[in-house]
Amino acid sequence: MERSDLELVLAVRDGGSLSAAALALDVAPPVVTKRLAALEARLGQRLFQRTTRRVSPTAEGETVCERAQVLLQGFTALESELQERKAEPTGLIRLVATFGFGRLWLGPALASFQERYPRIEIQLQLTEQLPDLALEGFDGAIWLWSVEGRQAAQWVSRRLARNQRVLVASPRYIKQHGAPASLEALQDHDCLIVRENGNSAGRRFDVWPLHKERDKAPARVRVHGPLSSNSGELVRDWCMEGRGIMLRSLWDIAPQLASGELVRVLPAYSMPDADIHWLAPYRADQPRRIRLLIDYLVAQFQSAPWKTTRPAASRALPRGSRPAP
Repeated sequence: MERSDLELVLAVRDGGSLSAAALALDVAPPVVTKRLAALEARLGQRLFQRTTRRVSPTAEGETVCERAQVLLQGFTALESELQERKAEPTGLIRLVATFGFGRLWLGPALASFQERYPRIEIQLQLTEQLPDLALEGFDGAIWLWSVEGRQAAQWVSRRLARNQRVLVASPRYIKQHGAPASLEALQDHDCLIVRENGNSAGRRFDVWPLHKERDKAPARVRVHGPLSSNSGELVRDWCMEGRGIMLRSLWDIAPQLASGELVRVLPAYSMPDADIHWLAPYRADQPRRIRLLIDYLVAQFQSAPWKTTRPAASRALPRGSRPAP
């Protein structure tokens, strides 16, 4: 069957008559009659029942129409993709990300991507609560933890980079209180607790689920301390001032670890649930500009640059200052 045959059977089915199909295809009615008869003869199947009032598909005709619709959609998608490849990528991309990672790492990467593709416009919204992406018209989110309650068939997710949360303290704190020798010893130290996403029902922020990096053995420890906040940046400030031990993502504290302002404690343990993900509603016809962006972010982040470089947002600040929350 040729593409014109697929268009013919759909026009007949949708129009309900040969004359309506002829009008849709912009041909004379006898042409439709002749082409349909030739197609049925070639297939050896009667595709439509004709009456004086209406033409309706047979069971075989319904099957042909269903397959024809899928094949024609495939033709259209292929043609659109080829047209896109010929032209410079253009259009709007609406994204959402968390404040910290969005400001320190994603923002500079998006600026670089937009410079490479100047006809693409990017709108980035920073938030700590993941919105309904489809309902609010976002193309995707760069998010730092798994999203609960989502059906896999309705969402697409791709890991952009591996990351982990580690235990750190300032040299001042360790000098005054010593370093914990075991997980159990954390209970005798002041621990700084981050209560981000505080609306998560039943979540215990004072229980840190860790694992041993060597054998991945899980371990949980309940911690306490006089200071906690829903602002990770504020908790980081307290930690750098020597107020206690905190659990924080490597991407957020890599510069302080490199400079010695913070040091790892119990380095054999970490929290592995902080990978960076691309999350988006499922769509069969993902635009090329979105595919280009995802591939670009994978290339930028898959080597975890926060382990070896300072974020561009930090490098741009005057000496001795830190980014605002």
